[in-house]
Amino acid sequence: MKAEELRNLTDEELKEKVAELKRKLFTLRFRVATHQQDNTASLIETRHDIARTLTILHERALAEDRKSQSERKRVKSHAG
Repeated sequence: MKAEELRNLTDEELKEKVAELKRKLFTLRFRVATHQQDNTASLIETRHDIARTLTILHERALAEDRKSQSERKRVKSHAG
């Protein structure tokens, strides 16, 4: 999944996506361990998708934090 596609999702949808991808990763690991899955590259792809999704969530959290910090500074400068 591309980052552009993920950026169009809401935070809740991204969290659901992470949970879904983690379930998929568990299933893939199990299938590889029991030799039901030959394509081990799918493990790496899934791990990258999880990391990409978590990165976007983290970026949004940082942006929100920066926004709230700048608002607090603005309020303090006007109050003084």
